[in-house]
Amino acid sequence: MADSIEFIPAEYAVRTQPESVAREMLRCGPAEIDGLVGAGLPFEERSGVRHFDANDLYNLGMYSGRSNTQPELAFRMLFRFAGRSMDDLLREKTWEFRVHLECTECDGVAPWRFEAPDAVRFGGRVDGGTAPGPSAGSAEYAATVTTTGARTPLVSSELRGLTRDYLGAGYRWQMIPVAMQADYRLVHDLGATSCIAASLLLAERFRAAGYRAEAKRGWFCGVLGGALDLPHACVEVEDEDGVLKTVDIAKAQLAARLSADTGDFQELCIGSIYNKVIPSTASGNGSFGYHECGSPLPVHVRADIRSVR
Repeated sequence: MADSIEFIPAEYAVRTQPESVAREMLRCGPAEIDGLVGAGLPFEERSGVRHFDANDLYNLGMYSGRSNTQPELAFRMLFRFAGRSMDDLLREKTWEFRVHLECTECDGVAPWRFEAPDAVRFGGRVDGGTAPGPSAGSAEYAATVTTTGARTPLVSSELRGLTRDYLGAGYRWQMIPVAMQADYRLVHDLGATSCIAASLLLAERFRAAGYRAEAKRGWFCGVLGGALDLPHACVEVEDEDGVLKTVDIAKAQLAARLSADTGDFQELCIGSIYNKVIPSTASGNGSFGYHECGSPLPVHVRADIRSVR
């Protein structure tokens, strides 16, 4: 199991998950944890208890091949929709969108900047969504966001070729901290990939080929019935027909790993849009929120996104 992934480097690791959590996530006993540690799983010992990075545990479970680990079960539930008819992903869908911004070790009242939903550029709309005013410690943002889908496959054979080359390169998708994903060359040098790292690299290749392209962040919604909403990234590129397209490279990779029956969804990811993604104004390696108080710590952004219809 341990030789199937790349562990998170020490400079990006946050080893806070106790061994009891590791055993539960991986559905294994103490002897198997000992074996993983012996095979290289990094840990920090505090008060006699080994603690692990949550990403390492997730990736171990994801690639264990055991079928019963928490990550494998969550992954199958997450992508159940990808093997179904695409009609439901192409209709208009409305979301109640709420975000809580928290500035830890805040240094006082200061303006906030929140990279808000930006569904309009892909045919959707945002109702409400007043920018948070100056405050200390925390702030809220709320809006009703309507997304829609559209089949707009890439026209350019060069863009399709670059996308196909990336998908065929053998990069292994892993759960990776956001800060490390921004270091996309390191991620790919390890043979790994993730939505932000993949989008940053693919956007770079599109630009080198002469196209206007940018990695952009957003949210992947309606996960596990709304219990989990995931920060997301994709490439936005102006195709040779002049239309702005999205390439959701990581979701295409993950769907392919799940089942051969997800071909329609994989194709939808190569240029088209679907209603489970809310785009934002944030760049691929940028943060969703900033507080100008002077605190050196990043703002925590927690989204609560509920399907209305």
